[in-house]
Amino acid sequence: MTAPVVCFGEMLVRLSPPAGLPLARANALDVAVGGAEANVAAALASLGQAARMLTVVPDNPLGRMARSTLAAAGVDIAAMATGPGRMGLYFLEPPAGPVAGRVTYDRNGSAFAEARPEDLDFAGALGGAGLLHMSGITPALGPRGVELARAAQAAARAAGVPICFDGNYRANLWEAWDSNPREILREMVGGARVLIGNHRDISLLLGETFSGEGPDRRREAAEAAFAAFPSLELIASTARHVETGQVHRLAARVDRRHDHWQTEEVRIEGVIDRIGTGDAFAAGLILRYLEGATAQDMARSALAMAVMKHGFTGDMILATRAELDAFDAGGGDVRR
Repeated sequence: MTAPVVCFGEMLVRLSPPAGLPLARANALDVAVGGAEANVAAALASLGQAARMLTVVPDNPLGRMARSTLAAAGVDIAAMATGPGRMGLYFLEPPAGPVAGRVTYDRNGSAFAEARPEDLDFAGALGGAGLLHMSGITPALGPRGVELARAAQAAARAAGVPICFDGNYRANLWEAWDSNPREILREMVGGARVLIGNHRDISLLLGETFSGEGPDRRREAAEAAFAAFPSLELIASTARHVETGQVHRLAARVDRRHDHWQTEEVRIEGVIDRIGTGDAFAAGLILRYLEGATAQDMARSALAMAVMKHGFTGDMILATRAELDAFDAGGGDVRR
């Protein structure tokens, strides 16, 4: 068994009305469990990569739902703590025809957002781990989220565990409190070996505008990030073009200090659910990164997972390694 990837962040329960029915008029809601880092953990476990979830949930039916969902996906939940507070929620109104989708958060006062570093066993969870995966959502939650993110990175450094940081910039969360996202995210990225983020994320971090077009602009941004953050060895990103709510085009890119690779675009028709596609991308990237794959193979596998996720309802994709490999061999189609 390979060393586990520890995924650290808040879990949420997702509530969705049927497509085409506004939330304000809904009388029934579908229920799913999600959260950026939990989505990565579930996807990795389904691919055969050991994954461990580190979080805090309430000791109530929703918290137990979160635990059982990850356990059923094969994720190690021994490091999941319980604490006072509620389960964070979000409501998703799916896109329908020309109408864009919409997310409404209801997560203030959640057990995770109210937790203190001493409520989690960071050292125990990171013992024997191969990687810590976390994202910019945690520090965006407020001062306590910043404390938790700093504690996670400090524990990883103490354990000699490399860090993968997904920017996951959420403007609404940062703007809800007196925050300094550039300063805080620079600190977070400064401790990471792998960054998942595009040229816009890097522009936010560095306060620079990158003037090139397409791949040239992305390489310019990557080189600036490598110069600013000596610990970084890899940057991964996607480029999405939305034609309609049900038709998207997606490409993936991996930059390392001395090489890079960008895939061709894949046109995705009949999109069922785009939520969690970035987390699927992260899982495909992490899997192949830990295997020592080339930039090309990392980009292709990460893109394959992201594209496949568009055909799965809910936040999580539970695809097998055989399905991932078959997608790579097929070149661009989603197996349904």
